[in-house]
Formats: sequence, structure tokens, C-alpha cells
Amino acid sequence: MAIDRRQQVIEAAEKSFALFGYKATTMDQVAKIANVGKGTIYTFFTNKEELFDEILRSVIMEMKRITETEVREDKSFFENVYHSMDLLLEFRSEHELLIKLFQEVRDFGTPQAREGLQRIEDEILRYLESKVARAAQRGEIRALDPKVVSFVMFKLYIALTSEWNKREEPLSKEQIKEFVRMFLAGGLSPE
Repeated sequence: MAIDRRQQVIEAAEKSFALFGYKATTMDQVAKIANVGKGTIYTFFTNKEELFDEILRSVIMEMKRITETEVREDKSFFENVYHSMDLLLEFRSEHELLIKLFQEVRDFGTPQAREGLQRIEDEILRYLESKVARAAQRGEIRALDPKVVSFVMFKLYIALTSEWNKREEPLSKEQIKEFVRMFLAGGLSPE
């Protein structure tokens, strides 16, 4: 059975970025973890940035796969939103690379780590925006700017699930859903 060297390099790089962060990861470390020569990496990727970009693409694809398999046409817009956000935030909190990137941005402000997290957030917002627009077309919610609604929904959910925990006792999933429902569902419900 042939070894997929490219995949081996990607997995090693993801492990290195998760352990050391973007800034401290070197191609030498990736080569060592992958058990390949450094030249092997350069046959697939021009530099560390390109390798990081490939890993972010795969993380985004995995997040899309998770939500697409769980969103159901027979469920209401809000049921799907709550469920998708739970899945995405759970994925984000359990994914070692993302955890390390958040720490690196917080501790060092590494631009590449910040940009990587921004790309992931942008993908989540685009996905949410498409669901908001569809729900508005179906009359499930008021027809407001989907980009603004998506941003507010996402930031509210992040504030309640993450930011709140830095100041107060964490809210349960049920409490979070109730607050999101109260703050958003009432304002978005069709008249």
C-alpha cells in the first residue's frame, strides 16, 4: 500500500500548528513529525503559509460537512440554527488547532493566526447568511438584511457561550438557547 506523502505532511503540519502555534511551527518540525525530508514538503507546498492555508481549507470543509449532515428541511429555521451553532462551537472548542490559534491570537496577536480564524468565522457567517436569506424567503423570519442578522446571531451566540464564561458562571446550553430565542426570535419573527 503506497503512503500518501502529501497527506502525511498535512497531518504532521496540523499536529505541529496545534502543538506550537503558527508562529513557532517550522518546516523542519513538520518534516520531523511527518518522518520525511524537508524537500518532500516543498514538492507539495511552496511555504508554510501555503501549508497552513491547506489545513484551514480542510477544517472549513469539515465544519461544512458537519453542519450539512445535521441541518434538516423538516426542522424550523431556529431549530436548525441552534443545532448548527452547537455543533460548530463544539467542533471549535474540541479542535486542537483552533484552540491553539485562539491562544496564539490572544497571547501574541500573530497576524496569520488571526487571519486563519477570520477565514473560519467568515465561512460560518456566509453559511448562516444563506440560511437566514432562505428562511426570510420562506416567511419563517422577517425579511431583514441577512448579512447583519447573521452577524448579530453569531456574535450573540459567541458572547453567551464564550465571552460570558470569562466573567460569570457558564450558562447551560438550554439557557443559551433561551436567551438567543428571546433576543432574536421575537425580533425576527414574521409579524
